[in-house]
Amino acid sequence: MRKKRELRDDPLQSVAIMGPRNDALEAQNPDLLRSPSTDAGTVPNLKFSFSAAHNRVTKGGWAREITERELPIATTIAGVNMALNPAGIRELHWHKQAEWGFMLAGSARITAVDPQGRNFVDDVNVGDLWNFPPGIPHSIQGLAEGCEFLLAFDDGNFSENETFLISDWFAHTPRGVLAKNFGVPENAFANIPIDIARARWIFQGKIPGPLTSDKVASPAGPAPLQYSYRLQAQAPLKTAGGQVRIVDSRNFPAASTIAAALVELDPGGMRELHWHPNADEWQYYIGGRGRMTVFASSGKARTFDYRAGDVGYVPFAMGHYVENLGDEPLRFLEIFRSSYFADVSLN
Repeated sequence: MRKKRELRDDPLQSVAIMGPRNDALEAQNPDLLRSPSTDAGTVPNLKFSFSAAHNRVTKGGWAREITERELPIATTIAGVNMALNPAGIRELHWHKQAEWGFMLAGSARITAVDPQGRNFVDDVNVGDLWNFPPGIPHSIQGLAEGCEFLLAFDDGNFSENETFLISDWFAHTPRGVLAKNFGVPENAFANIPIDIARARWIFQGKIPGPLTSDKVASPAGPAPLQYSYRLQAQAPLKTAGGQVRIVDSRNFPAASTIAAALVELDPGGMRELHWHPNADEWQYYIGGRGRMTVFASSGKARTFDYRAGDVGYVPFAMGHYVENLGDEPLRFLEIFRSSYFADVSLN
């Protein structure tokens, strides 16, 4: 038997929950179960967790996504949480959208080729970023310990399951055409993977050698644009309640459509009351436990609770704050479809 749960407004009044309930979910969302008295009106859902997203698993790794399908309010940014086994490879591919990446754990080797045939190869570690503009072919490979990372795309309708794959294109091109294109016999393509969904996309490879061994000489030379960025090497802006590192096209020119801030709030700290005058805000919570109230104008406001792996969203110009409710740092990313970061402080 379970005791009735009471929602108390004051010691003299209570409302009991008598029917079925999900105790674990309620415990993680206390401000939905019993909203602050300052919440009012109807505000769309501004939270979705990667834990509730479908996970596509392969022998080389896995990926799950939060798009406009899962979080309808999120029209400007879609997110993918991906992991690669040691030597797992995200096949050479490209998108119509820009891909912005943040390494959460482990390390990986990223490669890209620009329109002039100039190559880019680099190893990225925890806290490092990368950005591949639309149409730039690229690949990602987990190194000795494997890796996990967050990807953000500048279109809420983006889906990781609908990218341009080299193997998919080959499988839908006549062998004679491939042979003529590459100047080799048709039998060179006899073993092209046909079941792309299971054999490619993410597949298992072999641990690569040193970075220098993977750098391919190009007649056109190396790519002049640096597609990776060492965010952790950037000196943070420190405040009374925590610190922040801001990255956009001003210090990372490859990221011309996505700006971001890595925010770290001390226990009891708060991301002050503010709004953004240039874009919606897409959030990814890395660690800790926090709460955000969003003011939507016209007497409307709603409060949400967030933990590691959750995604939050704040529509353009809506006022909000984020408060650390735990006894450890609250770390999260603020991501915007914009060339630059901007906010307006209520202070």
